Amino acid sequence: MWFRHYRMIRTRTVFSALVVVLAVSGFPATESGRPGNLATAGVEYSALNCRKHTAVITDFGAVGDGKTSNTKAFREAISKLGQRAADGGSQLVIPQGKWLTGSFNLTSHFTLFIQKGATILASQDESEWPVVAPLPSYGRGRDAPGPRFSSLIFGTNLTDVVITGNNGTIDGQGKYWWVKYRKGEFKLTRPYMIEVLFSDNVQISDITLIDSPSWNVHPVYCKNVIVKGLTILAPIDSPNTDGIDPDSCTNTLIEDCYVVSGDDCIAVKSGWDQYGIKVGIPTQQLSIRRLTCISPDSAGVALGSEMSGGIRDVRIEDSTMINTQSGIRIKTAIGRGGYVKDIFARRIMMKTMKYVFWMSGAYNQHPDEHFDPKALPEITNINYRDMMADNVTISARLDGIEKDQFTGICISNVNISLSPNPKKLQWNCTDVAGVTSRVSPPACSLLPEKGSPVDCKFPTDKIPIESIVMKKCSV
Repeated sequence: MWFRHYRMIRTRTVFSALVVVLAVSGFPATESGRPGNLATAGVEYSALNCRKHTAVITDFGAVGDGKTSNTKAFREAISKLGQRAADGGSQLVIPQGKWLTGSFNLTSHFTLFIQKGATILASQDESEWPVVAPLPSYGRGRDAPGPRFSSLIFGTNLTDVVITGNNGTIDGQGKYWWVKYRKGEFKLTRPYMIEVLFSDNVQISDITLIDSPSWNVHPVYCKNVIVKGLTILAPIDSPNTDGIDPDSCTNTLIEDCYVVSGDDCIAVKSGWDQYGIKVGIPTQQLSIRRLTCISPDSAGVALGSEMSGGIRDVRIEDSTMINTQSGIRIKTAIGRGGYVKDIFARRIMMKTMKYVFWMSGAYNQHPDEHFDPKALPEITNINYRDMMADNVTISARLDGIEKDQFTGICISNVNISLSPNPKKLQWNCTDVAGVTSRVSPPACSLLPEKGSPVDCKFPTDKIPIESIVMKKCSV
């Protein structure tokens, strides 16, 4: 029964995602760059809050020809609209056209609305990307020591900020950054597409993100975050183009997203080694549902590897992984400290996978040589149930840490069909402990079959963000 209901949900979600991809190709801008009547006539959308004031980016001199830099216009628009924060807030509409810009910062009580047929086009002029300090919980940039380029859309210490649209597009023009990165020509970390820090009540929804220079969506040190209805596309060989990376965030909902990526579709994080331990902000109360993922070299959902502030209470359900290296992967190492615990996943469908289950205790990428070799991670209470996988090479690779076992692993009601040329050893397990029930092929001896059938746990309550009632707003 669960499979039939789930398959109907996934069919609708994948079809909707494909419609979104096809839709962004049309609707050219008018010569003035102003939105046409079709684009502005009664467009409704759901949001945490509606706004009293509305402006269009062309009101600030922007030109939607894909060639003229609009960085000054974006920055001026948001600066002026920020003055309306206490008077009902404001929204900035991006109409049909291609709006070239460098990095710009958001403001509170603000909505950025990207219309269908509109593309925010990321500049390839590095001078239009400010340099910012590394995140406190990382101690350095991910690509290189020291500072990093600001994200294309950036914000910090915000309240009530919405990035949404009716399937408008943000194009990161990532190839420029990927080529230079592979040649080792950067001394700074590449920019992300969207990054919001130290903020409360954040919504990112109903837009398409294409070819980010690196990570796509990165909320950090945030509370009450909704990421919904995103289509995220990047070549499957593009470096570090993670889809969505909730990082040291509390009360986050990610739902109805379609991701094709060169890295993890969703990567849950909370800081890196001694820096993450010192900051000590976990990612917790995270719900991921109705995700569709394609990533041949990475995971559908990764927990870590930067997890030193801790990851707990993560629920993953009703999702599909297609041609993806692994379904759910836990990544950690000696020196990380922190924990990954109270993880619950159910109703996951997988097709053409290298691994169904993968846990890595030797993901030895460190920010520097000053990590604490005595900082051992705690991996416990991991629950997977009600899953089907087809065309699988290896059922599971579960590598704990010597003298630091991964414990409390429960896997139930899982049916894995193997590829024509599977590995002979289907369950490769070291330094793990737990149980299985109704799992085929049978698991390793470290995860013995229970005598009587059991179902692994999945919470019956909701995290608070799942009960939020969105408001109907209009452009």
